[in-house]
Amino acid sequence: MKIQVALIAAALFAAAPAAANEARVETRIGTTFGEDQDMEVIGGVAAGYDIDIGGKAFIGAEGSVDKLFVDDSGVVLGGTARLGLRQGPAKLYLAGGYSDFTCDLCGDAFHAGAGVDVDVTTNVYGKVEYRHFFLDGIDSNVLAAGLGLRF
Repeated sequence: MKIQVALIAAALFAAAPAAANEARVETRIGTTFGEDQDMEVIGGVAAGYDIDIGGKAFIGAEGSVDKLFVDDSGVVLGGTARLGLRQGPAKLYLAGGYSDFTCDLCGDAFHAGAGVDVDVTTNVYGKVEYRHFFLDGIDSNVLAAGLGLRF
């Protein structure tokens, strides 16, 4: 499954320059939380693109790599789709996708959430995002803040 996630992300990025209205890269840091789960720090990077679908609406895709900062946690490889609206300097969006947790005892999960990107300058944005991971019987959430560059 790890190879499939990597291949899907590579295909999205290969197609991006031909269709993208806005390519982006970002870094983020946040915390995990959930029932019967300790709060842990998580950080990562993502790259993707958004395409305008009307005056204010957009769709987008991104690939990400995140690391939970605890022993033997591996990394989380993710592929995410976004659907949202631009409101002034902000982009409000819903997100959903698939994550592959690479540690020995981990598995795969679908995720869903929402977020907001806010323009800091023409090409720089700040963001806050929430994601819920649908793991087998485990309630897992991430709340993260980030800084990104559009080009």
